[in-house]
Amino acid sequence: MKRNRYNAFTLLELVIALAVAAIVAAFALPGWSAQIARGHRVDAVAALHRAAQLVDMQSASMASLPTGFDQAPPTGTPIYRLRLMPADASNGGYAIVAEPVEAGPMRGDACGAFVLDATGARSNHVAGGGVVAAGTQMCWRDR
Repeated sequence: MKRNRYNAFTLLELVIALAVAAIVAAFALPGWSAQIARGHRVDAVAALHRAAQLVDMQSASMASLPTGFDQAPPTGTPIYRLRLMPADASNGGYAIVAEPVEAGPMRGDACGAFVLDATGARSNHVAGGGVVAAGTQMCWRDR
């Protein structure tokens, strides 16, 4: 008489495997989210520099940025919107602002909006118009 044996996981082994997967996910997700946010910030800074180069080559008296230079990333769904600010006494001729899209993933980001002016000065501003306290260096690092 031949006996059929089935090799399978027990319920306890399955619960242990799921618990291990949950613990790994609990530690991995915050780091993954931070890397995604950092990537979006790098896109915004790159778009600012690209737009500043265009304005410097064309004319500092441009009224607005053309399509492709008005968002970050340049194609697809925008994460940041770029706009050209007019000249004033402190910005050297123009300033370009990259603001997070209101319904986008970076809307509550601590870095807020990135600002680059014609003199090369970099800063960050929060939605209320205030400057990000001691965060400019952290927001612009590695760029």
